Amino acid sequence: MAEIVYVLTNEAMPGLVKIGRTTADLGLRIRGLYQTGVPLPFELFFACEVADCAFVEQRLHEAFGDHRVSKSREFFRIAPERVRVALSIAMVREVRLGESEVFESEDVKTEVELAKRRSRFTLAMAGIPIGSELQFVRDAAVICRTVDERNQVEFRGEVTSLSDAALTALRSTGSDWSAASGPWWWTYQGRRLEEIRRELEERAD
Repeated sequence: MAEIVYVLTNEAMPGLVKIGRTTADLGLRIRGLYQTGVPLPFELFFACEVADCAFVEQRLHEAFGDHRVSKSREFFRIAPERVRVALSIAMVREVRLGESEVFESEDVKTEVELAKRRSRFTLAMAGIPIGSELQFVRDAAVICRTVDERNQVEFRGEVTSLSDAALTALRSTGSDWSAASGPWWWTYQGRRLEEIRRELEERAD
């Protein structure tokens, strides 16, 4: 019986990740979380088999306790990449899912894509002008330049998205991540884009 710890995101809950565990089928577990009160299904960011999932999950919850939204819930306001790095220490084998195993129908897939377009971070939302310089968190000498009001930037001579630029920058440092959150890895005038977005969301509330 596989013991799995997983990291999930949800487009209806931007900025939050769910850290959980299961000894059952991972796809069924993710689908089971899509219940009344949750407007969109969860998406798998990272999962892996570990020797003792209860122990590993508990340690992750303790390590990121200051980012926990509620003591009674498994949600954390933190970049999923940070959890992936911590979890990889205990990893026995990475667990992957095909998209068809996570989403139950084409209608749900369409619903998710629409939500992404509504809630996705944009440079305009953060008040960042076209032509602005953004710096990579790990190395301020690594920069990209904004080319539109959405999330397109010029990085190393190519126009790409914030997230893809971040992933390229991470891989150039030796990381083998399969995904990256652009707003977490780029800064504007010394501030993380994720921090700027969070402030705007809190003001709106």
